[in-house]
Amino acid sequence: MRVRILYHDHCFDGAASAAYFSRFYGDKYAPEAHFEFTGLAHKASQLFEDGLFDGDVNAIVDFKYSPSPRLTWWFDHHQSAFLSPEDAEHFRHDHSGHKLYDPAYGSCTMFIADVASQRFGYDAPDLSELVTWADIIDGARYPNAQEAVELKAPAMQLTLVIEGAKGSEIIHKIIRWMRHCKLSEIVQQPEIQQLYAPLYERHLRSIDIIKKRAQTGGGVVFFDLIGDDLEGYNKFIPYYLFPESIYTVSVSTSSFRTKVSVGSNPWAKEPVKHNLATICERYGGGGHPRVGAISFEIGAVEKARAVAQEIREELGT
Repeated sequence: MRVRILYHDHCFDGAASAAYFSRFYGDKYAPEAHFEFTGLAHKASQLFEDGLFDGDVNAIVDFKYSPSPRLTWWFDHHQSAFLSPEDAEHFRHDHSGHKLYDPAYGSCTMFIADVASQRFGYDAPDLSELVTWADIIDGARYPNAQEAVELKAPAMQLTLVIEGAKGSEIIHKIIRWMRHCKLSEIVQQPEIQQLYAPLYERHLRSIDIIKKRAQTGGGVVFFDLIGDDLEGYNKFIPYYLFPESIYTVSVSTSSFRTKVSVGSNPWAKEPVKHNLATICERYGGGGHPRVGAISFEIGAVEKARAVAQEIREELGT
């Protein structure tokens, strides 16, 4: 049996979700199954191309819903889980018991673990560390910004590699290791160490770049990274540098999109009044109440900058 698992690419929770679901499905239903993984990224264009669901069993974890008749399992926890009202209605009429959604969860990995235990009687105690760290990382449950940015824990070092590595091949290896290994063992793999060193140097450089680019006002940190050759950054850096801030808005570009990122300070002294997913949804994006993003086509820099400015002004009032 061939099981295709589509997951949120370059995301610790996405990789951990794929690892936990594949353990659950293999142990519970198909010990001889062959698992194949496909990373998905949020783009301005269509998310689900024809041919993605090519397994005997097809699952999506930590990513938007698809009404494809070939989709067998689905788990997600994002407020913006549906591409259209029609997709949401399609989900509501599903009675398979294998398509599940709960935006109250901080991480999709913990959601899968809880559902597997409570509904299907499956537990994997050896993966408790993986579940705990996925919930800390995706739910921003760090005790302080220093732990999130200084990367001392193996899980944080692995997150840097997952978010910063080129392509998906190494992510697939990490997913397979996550199924049975401790995070400290994965980090010590020679392939991971080889990738980590230059990514850590880039991480340190990104702190300096954001410090130079940042503009603050009204509780909002804004920075434009277009032209800085900085594809992705640790989203807690702004709060590490500017602990009094409440929100962050940034513009960046990558090989497949131009992106506006919007976040809120988990350690803010003042209450967070805005639902950031709802704001991003107005521009075709989405996310969680406290963190969201909007994807634009490659080259749509001025459009992204205009949207970022609108959001910056809204959050700063």
